[in-house]
Amino acid sequence: MTAPEAPPNSTEDPKRKLSPAAQRFAHASSTSLGSTLIKIILVALVDATALFAIFTAIGREAWLIASVIAVITVVINVVYFKKGWLPAKYLLPGTIFLLIFQVFVIGYTGYIAFTNYGSGHNSDKADAVSSLLQSNQERVAGSPGFPVTMYNGADGLAMVIERDGQQLLGDVDDAFAPVDPASLENYTQLKFADLLGRQEEVTSLKVALSDDPAEGTLRTSDGRTAYQYTSSLSYDSNADTMTDQKTGTVYKDTGVGAFTAEDGSQLMPGWSINVGFDNFTRAFTDSSIRGALFSVTVWTFAFAFLSVASTFFLGLFLAIVFNDMRMRGRKIYRVISILPYAFPAFLGGLVWAGMLNKDFGFVNQVLFGGAEIPWLTDPWLAKFAVLWVNLWLGFPYMFLVCTGALQSIPQELSEAATIDGAKPLQIFRLIKLPLLLVSVAPLLISSFAFNFNNFNIIYMLTEGGPRLEDAGLNVGATDILISLVYKVAFVGSQRDYGLASAFSIIIFVIVAIISIISFKQTKALEELN
Repeated sequence: MTAPEAPPNSTEDPKRKLSPAAQRFAHASSTSLGSTLIKIILVALVDATALFAIFTAIGREAWLIASVIAVITVVINVVYFKKGWLPAKYLLPGTIFLLIFQVFVIGYTGYIAFTNYGSGHNSDKADAVSSLLQSNQERVAGSPGFPVTMYNGADGLAMVIERDGQQLLGDVDDAFAPVDPASLENYTQLKFADLLGRQEEVTSLKVALSDDPAEGTLRTSDGRTAYQYTSSLSYDSNADTMTDQKTGTVYKDTGVGAFTAEDGSQLMPGWSINVGFDNFTRAFTDSSIRGALFSVTVWTFAFAFLSVASTFFLGLFLAIVFNDMRMRGRKIYRVISILPYAFPAFLGGLVWAGMLNKDFGFVNQVLFGGAEIPWLTDPWLAKFAVLWVNLWLGFPYMFLVCTGALQSIPQELSEAATIDGAKPLQIFRLIKLPLLLVSVAPLLISSFAFNFNNFNIIYMLTEGGPRLEDAGLNVGATDILISLVYKVAFVGSQRDYGLASAFSIIIFVIVAIISIISFKQTKALEELN
C-alpha cells in the first residue's frame, strides 16, 4: 500500500527552482541599502579623483596617462555596477594596485634608463631655453628705473608698475599685463616693515616684461624701484641656436640634449632626450664606471651569499640546541634569541654604527680596552662589520623558521634511524637536513634576494664607505648595487637618473635569473615529500 501524495502546496520542495523574477526579488531584498550607498560613495570618490588626474594629465599633454586612467575608471564603474561578476569585484583592486605600484614603476624605470634624465637634463627644450635666457641676465646699462609697488597675493609676491599711463601687474609666473585697480583689493600691499622682513624674496623676484624672453625682466633691490635685466644670451628660433652676445660663441643643438659649441662646451641646463642604450653602454665600457660596477657587483654577491649562509647556519644551530627537550629554560633562551628581530633594521644599523665608532664606540672603549680599531673606515673591517651586524639582525628569522621546520619532522623517522644504527650526525645529515630544506629552501632564495637589495644595513651603518678613490663614481668599499643606484641618483651635485635606472634594470635582471635558477634547483627537493 503506497502513501498518498502530498498536495502540491502542503510542503516546500527545497530543490524547486525559483523563477527569474523571484530570484531578482530575493537578490534585491538580500542587498542592504547601506552597502549600496557605501559602494556608490566609494565609486564616486574614485571617479572624482580620476577626473582630477585626467584633467591634470591633459594639462601637461600626457595623453597616454590620461587615456590609461580613463580606461581604468570605466572598468571600475562597469565592474562594480554590473550585476554578478563577483570574482572581478575582488580581483580588480589588487590588479589596479599591481599595475600602479609594480608594472608602472618597472616600466617607468625602464623608460628613464633609455634617456639622459638627470641634473641639467630634467625638462624639455622649451623650458631649457627659457631657463638659459633668465639665468644669464644682466642689468641693462642706462635703463630707466620703474617705480614699483610690491603686493602679496595668493600665489606669492607680485609687482605693480605704471607704464604708458596704465597699471601693469606681474609675478614670477606671469609677465606684466594690464590690471584693473579694483582687482588689487585681492592683494595686500607690502609696507616698509614688510619689505624688510621679506627682503630676500623681494630681491630674488623676477617678472618678465612681456611674453617675449628677449625683453628681459624687471628686478628690484629695495622694493621701490625696478630695473630692466636682459640675458647675455640670444636665442634664434629659426636657426635653433643660442649665441653668447659677449663672446660671439654660437651654441647649436647637436642632438645631445644641450646647446653645444664647436669646442664641445655646453650650456646648462639642457633637456631630456632619448639616448637609446647609451647608459647601458657606459656602464660596461666606461673604464671608470665599469671597474666600480664590477667591484660592487662582486661584493653584492658575496654579501648576499655570506649573509644568508651565516644567518641560516647560526639560526639552525640554535634551533637544534633549543629543540632539545633536556635543555632547561628553553623558552627564556628562545625569547632572548629573537630580540634582535624586534629591532628595525635602520635603527639597528645606527646603534651599531655608534658602538663601532673608532674613537668613542662601546666595542673599542670597553671590549678592547680603548683600542682604536677602524671598524667602519678600513675597507675589509667595514665589510666584516656589515656582515656581523647583518648576522645579528638576521639570525632570529632563520632561528624561527628552522625551529618550526624541525618540529614538523616526524619523530618516528629519527627513532627508526636510531634503531637501524644511525648516529645523530648521520640522522641530521641524511634525514633531517633534506626534509628541512624542502620547506626552507624557498625562504633562503627570498632571503638572498632581500640581502641582494639590503639598502638599510649598508647605508645606516657605513653609508657605503669608505670611499674608493680610484672610482669614477661616488662609490665605497661596502656599497652594494642598490646603494650605488641611490648614490648615482640622489647623492652629489650631478645626479644621473638615467644611469641609475640602467643599474636598476641590471639588478632586476640579475635577481630574476638567480631566482629562476634557484627555484628550478629546489624542485629536486620536492621528491623528498
